[in-house]
Amino acid sequence: MSLGVKLAPYAASDEASRGRQYREPPPSYRSQFQRDRDRIVHCAAFRRLEYKTQVFVNHEGDLFRTRLTHSIEVAQIGRSVARAMNLNEDLTEAIALAHDLGHTPFGHSGQDALNACMREFGGFEHNLQSLRVVDLLEEKYAGFPGLNLTFETREGILKHCSLKNAAELGELGRRFIERKQPSLEAQVANVADEIAYNNHDVDDGLRSGLITMEQLGDIGLFGEQYAQVCSSHPGLTERVQVHEIVRRMINRLVVDLIDNSALLLKEAAATSIDDVRSAAKPLIANSETVRKQSLELKQFLRDQLYAHYRVRRMTLKAHKVIESLFGAFMDDVRLLPPQYQKKIGGAQGVVDGSARARIVADYIAGMTDRYAIQEHQRLFDPGALT
Repeated sequence: MSLGVKLAPYAASDEASRGRQYREPPPSYRSQFQRDRDRIVHCAAFRRLEYKTQVFVNHEGDLFRTRLTHSIEVAQIGRSVARAMNLNEDLTEAIALAHDLGHTPFGHSGQDALNACMREFGGFEHNLQSLRVVDLLEEKYAGFPGLNLTFETREGILKHCSLKNAAELGELGRRFIERKQPSLEAQVANVADEIAYNNHDVDDGLRSGLITMEQLGDIGLFGEQYAQVCSSHPGLTERVQVHEIVRRMINRLVVDLIDNSALLLKEAAATSIDDVRSAAKPLIANSETVRKQSLELKQFLRDQLYAHYRVRRMTLKAHKVIESLFGAFMDDVRLLPPQYQKKIGGAQGVVDGSARARIVADYIAGMTDRYAIQEHQRLFDPGALT
């Protein structure tokens, strides 16, 4: 249940939950999904998101998004959509807050670098790593490893998964093999992530000066709101103007998402969560018109912001830091902190060294931007002796 709220018949609920990996007494005065959310907020991996980046490295400025602020913004958008559609807000929020727990330092460039390092050891994917964090790596509770979250929250964290990996995940991976859908709450969190990511990268990109409003004027989603703001509020400072445009873009996307998803649910005649899971395609989606506008904006950001020479320079540095750390730790595990040496000691003898590589990847993925830079300096800068 979601305490005090009547949910739609196709929403996720406590009563229909598939439960936790380790049995626990039910929580008092809160729902199962509220318990999940609270465990996520109090875990170490969530706190470290404050110093992990989106596009800009953490020390480049105080105004730019971090993985923590991004996760909070995704949760806000997700809750708004879930409430409007009578879905489970608590589950949506828990998924949104946990979806980036496994992200590497240095944003997507860090993930690409670590994936390249791990290629011969099964690769690295941040969705799977987020699941690994909540299932295994967090060390807080006496009765079980990880956070022991509900099936529904864990399902929502795992947005993408190869068939090979899915086969190793048991019930959690079955939907990828059977080509079924996750809960509507998981679908909401997924789209909310996309909305927050694209629009807030526009905001950060404009603040940084790497892209301009003149460039964005020809992009449909931005251009529409830009024209409205200029017409309704001439003379605004650029800072207020940018905020007005971005908030209107988000509102346009969210309202369209709610309206179009309601139509999709009606067309699918969904009356239960089983109907949602059996649908041929996701039932939470923007209309075709707005989806095309979102793709146009995403392509613009890919071409003009993520490929900007200043961002590419940071990407190069990130790759060198990640690759150097991975190589050093794989060559000599005695360079790792004692707790990781102990884990590797327990995994010795594994063929092809994949267990050792995975533990090294766990250590690197858990680093913040600044900690990764400091570790690199400690290992490779002759002047940094400690």
